[in-house]
Amino acid sequence: MTAQNLSGGFRDAARDGAHAFRAILSVMARPGTISTLGAVSGPAPISPAAATVLLTLCDRTTPLHLAGAHDSPVLRDWIAFHCASPLVAAEDAAFALGEWAALRPIDRFGIGTPEYPDRAATLIVDGHDFDAAPSRLTGPGIRDTATLALPEPQAFAANHALFPLGWDAILTSDQRIAALPRSTEIR
Repeated sequence: MTAQNLSGGFRDAARDGAHAFRAILSVMARPGTISTLGAVSGPAPISPAAATVLLTLCDRTTPLHLAGAHDSPVLRDWIAFHCASPLVAAEDAAFALGEWAALRPIDRFGIGTPEYPDRAATLIVDGHDFDAAPSRLTGPGIRDTATLALPEPQAFAANHALFPLGWDAILTSDQRIAALPRSTEIR
């Protein structure tokens, strides 16, 4: 571990964390909205937005799964230092971080139970292509319709069909962030 590998946390943890939490909550409540989020930086390949999400939502009580290139020794050290999240298999994760292709197959992540639908995983899809062809969205938090590029619209539609079960997704790339809760219908 080097000091450079562990740098990049919040400058003012209380204030920066509160602002980041509000931004994450806002995109989750308004599917299709793209915001800027990037108060911190982490080691490659994590984007500033994804690093900010981890620092805001993950701690020693939130099991985290790293997929693909995001499962690197340097990023593991950074997470251990800043978040202390236990790193776990996909099936045990509360949060999962990686590019969409690395997170596949998606059915290995928790979708909650009828008694506890809140025990589902949240997928942090890093390196998302916000400029790809958009899908049309409807549902809670959306007035009429909204649009958002999705890496695999049919996977998100199948996930919505499980509602109130299913995983939630946070999409990040560079400093951009959007979210798609399982309650959102993809058309």
